[in-house]
Parts: sequence; structure tokens; C-alpha cells
Amino acid sequence: MAVPSLVRESGAAPARTTVARRDPRPDDVVVRLTHCGVCATDLHALRGSDPAAFPLVAGHEMTGVVDAVGSAVADLAPGDRVAVGNIVGSCRVCEECRAGRENDCAAFPTLTYGGPDPYSGGTTMGGFSTTIVVDRHFVYALPEGLDPAAAAPLMCAGVTTFAPLRRFGAGPGVSVGVVGVGGLGHLALKFSRALGAHTVALTSSGAKRDAALALGADDVVVTSDAAAMAGAARSLDLVLDTTGAGLDLDPYLRALRVDGTYVLAGIPPKTLAVDPMSLIVGEKRIAGTGSGGVPITREMLDFSAAHGITADVEVLPADRLGEALDRLARGEARFRYVLDVASA
Repeated sequence: MAVPSLVRESGAAPARTTVARRDPRPDDVVVRLTHCGVCATDLHALRGSDPAAFPLVAGHEMTGVVDAVGSAVADLAPGDRVAVGNIVGSCRVCEECRAGRENDCAAFPTLTYGGPDPYSGGTTMGGFSTTIVVDRHFVYALPEGLDPAAAAPLMCAGVTTFAPLRRFGAGPGVSVGVVGVGGLGHLALKFSRALGAHTVALTSSGAKRDAALALGADDVVVTSDAAAMAGAARSLDLVLDTTGAGLDLDPYLRALRVDGTYVLAGIPPKTLAVDPMSLIVGEKRIAGTGSGGVPITREMLDFSAAHGITADVEVLPADRLGEALDRLARGEARFRYVLDVASA
């Protein structure tokens, strides 16, 4: 059983209630959750306009302790520290799954909340809860040295930024621009710097300059300053856009060197418009990214432990989820809110 924050309709206050989790299968792990991050995806889901999505228990970046394991689970035991992200199942047989790209499963992955649970026949419910039952394949050992509260956002914001940085070659001799100094962007800056890339924060707010430098940026370009953006032309090999704000892409594409790549991590509210010449001149690319499969998530956790990387968080009691959502909507997070769900 779990005692989560259930939202019965869009915009309604979270309510404390009890729901049944599925009976554990041989391959399942029962996790007693301690922390769960509050993500913009949760905000959009809980305050969205689709009535069919409710009632809903959100939350998809979790840390906790193993409470019990199924008979087929040999490598985890009660008391082990673990983490769970936004994917809790996939077909496991398609080309993408077999390549460790479960997030790109051809049958679409099973999301932590709001999706069909192929094992119970019900709807998945997320981490704003005291317990969760998850297929062992999607439960990650939490490395020693990572604080469980500050590590929780690694399971969404962390892998969402680490995966494209690795995929597109961030490292020594490479210049990376990170658009946005927020929930995703602050981790992207930390990862890029730790990977050895020359790291540039691209922010619309000059007030974030000091924060960006403290997070690991080697330089800061204020994107609202036309002269500064013009000066950044052909200076970056990779631009990772963490904002999803529907930006005018042309200035960012002009900032790319020949063969450079612009990677979209956020989801813009409208269709992107691109001047074809911004791509043709300099032979540039636009790519998308979202979450990550099991191998890259494990690598991200190990890398984070090795380099002391966690999210900058404010921890709130579980009963203040509504407050966290309100403050997130107002843009007050610096840089992630995390619920102490063990306090539920």
C-alpha cells in the first residue's frame, strides 16, 4: 500500500489517500521511497487540461531503500539504497531496447505515472508516494556518497542532460553552450564542465551570470544582448537547449561551428521555425533528446558519484507538494524542489 499525493482533477489540491500497488512479481523490487523531485513535467501533468488523465499520482525522479525483492532478484536486498526514474518498463525485445535505448522503445516505454501498467492492467502511479513496485531492470543502485535528496533529480534532469552531452561528444577540445540556467540547465553545466568541455552558459538573464559561473560555466553569454550573441558566432560545437521555450533558433545556430549540433531537450509550446540557410551554411544539425535508457542512466549515476555532482535542491515535506508546484509555476526554483516523501 502507498500513501501518495493524489490529484483528482486538473489544478486540484493534492490529497493524502491510500492506493494499492500491484502484488510484486518475481522480477519486482518494492522500494520504500524517501525523496522525489518535483519536475516541470509533473506541473504540466497535474495542471493539464485532459480530464482523462485524472486521478493522478505524479513524481518520476525518486530515491529510496529496498523494502523487499522478488524471488528472481539476486543483486539487490532489503536495505539497499536505490533510485527510480521516469521509465519503469519497456518491451525489452525491440531493436532499441536490446541496444539499451529503452526510452526509445518501439512499443513506447511504460512511464512511471499516467500510463498503462502491463503487469497489473491498471494505470501507473508515481513517486509522490511512500512505496512503489518496479521491475528490477529499471531500479538503479544509488552510489555511495550521493545524498538521496539531491540525487533524486538526477533520475530525470540528470540523465536528460548527461545523455546528449555524451552522445554528441562533450569533452576536452569541445565547446558546449547550455541554453538556460534552471532545473535542467544547472545540471548540464555541471556535467559539461566535469566532462572536460569548454562550457558556456547562454542565458536571457544577466542576473544569472554569477550562478552560472559557480555551477561550472567558463563563460556566460546573455542572449538578450544582440552584440554578445553576434560575438559568439561560430564558437560552439554543441548547443544543448534545456528551456523548451520555443526560441528563435537562428542566433543559436549561428553560434555553432561548422558541423555543429543544436540539441533540443525541452519541449517547445509551438512548432519550431528554422531558416534553412541557418543549417545549410556550416552544415549544421538539429537533434532531439529525452531521458535515457538503462546503460546511460547507470553511467550517469556512476559519473555523478565520481565527480560529486548532484542537483541544487530545496527539500520540502511531502504535504507541501501544492506549494512546490505553485512556486515552480512562478519560476522560483533554484534549482529543483524535492519532496521528503518519507515524511508522508
